[in-house]
Amino acid sequence: MMMYIYMGLLMFLSGLMMFSFKRKHLLLMLLSIEYMVLALYLNMFLYLSMLGNDYFFSMIFLTFSVCEGALGLSILVSMIRTHGNDYFQGFNLLW
Repeated sequence: MMMYIYMGLLMFLSGLMMFSFKRKHLLLMLLSIEYMVLALYLNMFLYLSMLGNDYFFSMIFLTFSVCEGALGLSILVSMIRTHGNDYFQGFNLLW
């Protein structure tokens, strides 16, 4: 059981590392955020299974993570339509 907890922690840290390394590319940032959400879901699922509780909170968490993914994709599509690419260096945030 501890191996799965360490694996979830390693997944989260590798997603966080990729989020910080690829900070100029929006699509890769969104993918690393989704990877971190999956790692959090794994950790939460393991924690709830160790306590013997119900898994209703995990379903709510999955619902919010799907909404977060849809919001990120809509921001990506609108940014590509207005600026032509998804690099942060290509557009000015102060306009």
